[in-house]
Amino acid sequence: MSRLFEKVRIGNIDLKNRIGMAPMTRSRALPDGTPSDLIAEYYGQRATVGLIISEGTQPSDDGQGYTNTPGIYTENHIKGWKKVTSKVHSEGGRIFVQLMHVGRVSHPDNTPHHRQAVAPSAIAPGVEIFTAEGMKDIPTPRELSELEIKDVINEFRKAARSAIEAGADGVEIHGANGYLIQQFLSENSNHRQDAYGGTIEGRSRFAIEVAKAVVDEIGAERTGIRFSPQGTLQGIDEGENSLEMYRYLISELNKLNLAYLHLMHFGNEQFLKDVRQLWDQLLLVNRPGRPLDQLSSDVDNNFADVVTVGTWVLANPDFVERIQSGAPLNEPDKNTLYAGGKEGYTDYPFLK
Repeated sequence: MSRLFEKVRIGNIDLKNRIGMAPMTRSRALPDGTPSDLIAEYYGQRATVGLIISEGTQPSDDGQGYTNTPGIYTENHIKGWKKVTSKVHSEGGRIFVQLMHVGRVSHPDNTPHHRQAVAPSAIAPGVEIFTAEGMKDIPTPRELSELEIKDVINEFRKAARSAIEAGADGVEIHGANGYLIQQFLSENSNHRQDAYGGTIEGRSRFAIEVAKAVVDEIGAERTGIRFSPQGTLQGIDEGENSLEMYRYLISELNKLNLAYLHLMHFGNEQFLKDVRQLWDQLLLVNRPGRPLDQLSSDVDNNFADVVTVGTWVLANPDFVERIQSGAPLNEPDKNTLYAGGKEGYTDYPFLK
């Protein structure tokens, strides 16, 4: 695993190792979406990884899907995130804030304005979502007009600027896991026949325009993007030609010279090789369920520049030290993954 502990440059910053903390929703923000002091402590504890990618952070009221998730579109949000980024930087870490608009994966009970969710098409995902009153079916969303799509793109732009004002090293655009960008990419959630639907180029357009807007606002060197090709979370079905679509999309995004591409990878090795040829900047790879003894395989084989880790880092704030020394890992407490206080959040034991 020695290559995991090498330095690597991402955009205009240096990472002290090739291990990233994958974005994970934890629902510990204050009711108005402001990051709490506890969130600052949580990320500061994990600053030994090369790059922290924060939990999904909504760019607007419409972008919120779950209870107590952080936002990055008000002055209070910016002040809260300043505490987080300052703590991470004081511990020698680097942090990108993930911008997540959930689209149809929401419920009026969970948002500040209690309005119907928005999406590329008025198609419900057919799954449930947690609310303060328990699990509920996700309602049918409202289809965005072309003018409203431009407004959402501008929300991403403004949120990116706010993240930089809050001291973040950059932002990651969340295009994965069944949320708004992937809803535009997927055949079963995007039935539009205008410029944002129908063809591969049309369904890819929203993702590309969001990336261009963010790059225009904060610079390519501060912008990453995440996808989950062939992922089926939140009722998504991208269709038979999904990998062809991603080859096109990644080729177009490569022209923007983004800081990195982050893939949730499900095992199509030829596709990963294709991406490596199509993409000129840093490639981050997350493999769900990857055995610990294979953690460095993608870096060792030059399939990735950085590997991202989820629940292992969640449960082990000193994850880097533990894998360097071969020490045992704490087991994550599944009962405290979402919501709550410090239990299962900032109270996992360190080696020392």
